[in-house]
Amino acid sequence: MIRVELVKLVRNRRTWATLILIDALPALVAVLLALTDLGPRPGTGPAFLSAVLTDGTLYPLAALGIVLPLFLPIAVAITAGEAIAGEAQQGTLRYMLIRPVGRTRLLVAKLVAVMTFVVLTVIVVAATAYVLGILLLGDENVASGVTSVSGTSLSTSEVVGRTFLALAYAVWCMLGVAAVSMFLSTMSDSPLGAALGTLALLVASTLLLTLDAADPLQPYLPTRYWLAFVDLFRDPILWRDVVRGVLLQGVYVAVFLGAGWANFMTKDITD
Repeated sequence: MIRVELVKLVRNRRTWATLILIDALPALVAVLLALTDLGPRPGTGPAFLSAVLTDGTLYPLAALGIVLPLFLPIAVAITAGEAIAGEAQQGTLRYMLIRPVGRTRLLVAKLVAVMTFVVLTVIVVAATAYVLGILLLGDENVASGVTSVSGTSLSTSEVVGRTFLALAYAVWCMLGVAAVSMFLSTMSDSPLGAALGTLALLVASTLLLTLDAADPLQPYLPTRYWLAFVDLFRDPILWRDVVRGVLLQGVYVAVFLGAGWANFMTKDITD
């Protein structure tokens, strides 16, 4: 069943179109930073941006920062929203379950396909950003070590290890989005409704983070720690927000995947 879902994912033209569109934005930003004066001069802007402008090997992290708050969650919400609701809308869900395919097995296969899409997208964005960063922003610090956000030097092995941690963290955050969208997908026969419901939650979370009156709620909002991966490139690493982000997303994953599973196991499939 997992193999079938992965084949459907790979053969779907929309998968590749979405991936290309997500990858195009940080690529365009890299070109603009290299050819124009849009970015601040090295040492004058935010520490993270300053580090990126002086060393292109850090641009994959900037690329993640570009796609993570909006574009990647939209793609994940749409993809996960179609997991069950899309099959129900097309009238294929009932026939899938008539075959000897358990509902739990179907949910797991759908989730694996969604997360494969996320991993593939994150890897492509990071790889493209690395190449463009080297070509357009330079790699002057390779010999002496990459400059961290804190201004100290990091060895190549440290940069590679921290980059993989950052990518894994981004994927984990998107698993939380997928869990919410798949839960709504089991509640509705409309993929668009499931995706819009997920996006409404994320937009509300983002807005509440800007309001002082919502301070008591902010540590529990799903988008609160999405960009905490930047702390992995400080010296020493600031683990507090990273750990909080991992734990918070773990709660969202457990709650919404559990609720989605419970609802789907008891749902009457009539279409």
